[in-house]
Amino acid sequence: MEGAETSVRFDAPAIMRKWPSLNNARRIDKDPYLVLEGTLDECIREFMAKPPSTRHLYEIQTAPQPPLVGATLSAEHVVELARLRDFL
Repeated sequence: MEGAETSVRFDAPAIMRKWPSLNNARRIDKDPYLVLEGTLDECIREFMAKPPSTRHLYEIQTAPQPPLVGATLSAEHVVELARLRDFL
């Protein structure tokens, strides 16, 4: 993508959800519940404030911003976006 500028709108609307857990494992028989409704930036900040050992229980949903942002962001993807945000 040389010469192409790729950007992420961190002010885009987003929601953060948490999966109910049992012994620190997602309970897929239950639906995730709302933790925060705000901007992508706010959700990333809230996510990064969580202990790393529990981050796999959270996901962020936002409007897709190809190629970097999908509709549902996993814990690993959120960490990478936080690094990008801090770099910019």
